[in-house]
Amino acid sequence: MAAPPSNHEAKLLRFSVFEVDLSAGELRKNGARIRLQEQPFQVLVALLENAGQVVTREDLRQKIWPADTFVDFDHSLNTAVNKIRESLGDSASSPRFVETLARRGYRFIAPVDGTRAESPARAPASGLMTPSSAALTAESYSMPGAATDAIPLHPGLHVPVPHRGVVRTLFALIQVMYLCFYVSALSHLRGVDRVATSSLPGWKASLLVGVVLVTAVVGIPLRFYLLSSVAFDFRRLGATFRRLFPFVLALDQLWAIAPFLLLEQIGVGLAFAATAALLYVPFSERTLVRMAYRED
Repeated sequence: MAAPPSNHEAKLLRFSVFEVDLSAGELRKNGARIRLQEQPFQVLVALLENAGQVVTREDLRQKIWPADTFVDFDHSLNTAVNKIRESLGDSASSPRFVETLARRGYRFIAPVDGTRAESPARAPASGLMTPSSAALTAESYSMPGAATDAIPLHPGLHVPVPHRGVVRTLFALIQVMYLCFYVSALSHLRGVDRVATSSLPGWKASLLVGVVLVTAVVGIPLRFYLLSSVAFDFRRLGATFRRLFPFVLALDQLWAIAPFLLLEQIGVGLAFAATAALLYVPFSERTLVRMAYRED
């Protein structure tokens, strides 16, 4: 069986929702062309062809800026990388595609899938892949029946890379759900006290009401913070949420028993089902954040 083409042999380089057509010299997102000047495009191609490896600034200078070109190389390269990040919606502080290595160079960190621009009926020429290109394409071709248009995988979660807009929307909806829980509990605090008094003796009922009151008051600003962070696409949210997760986990586990406050309305079975689902929600939040944001 012929090996898939390496990134140096490929005519199309795909990553996430983007593809680079080397023949046409175009960058596309979901099939739509994105304008990118010649030098930033050449820098992007160099990074894609060496995805996962460090490409030094000197390597880029020799490849793209001839020795007889009299320009401010450092400024030109920095400008080119900034234009690449702007076109990809990337960030230097929390990169998903182009990572800066101080005083060394750059590295393309997302999975890259390279294919030849040939019709499916034609078999690609056989040949051995280099170790680096084999490592880069191993994930894309490891699934049974996978073809050269394999969906790129998230490097940490090993699932197809989702659309960030969908992931951020789901995370925001979870925060809105908890806000509704808190506001509803505070607005019906007497009802919570009545349910607690009928279910628990003396001080335990008072303790439950106090826990509901305190955690709701603390949870409201937390949810507004997370909601605003994802709404404004705060690129450090991954690292911030990792630090907050133990607190979020404890808070969410406490509120997982909230359905039992509605025991009279929904019954025991539905209360247990809702609690089981809510116990998993904080782990879903963590996964959604990891899908959309880097943790370092």
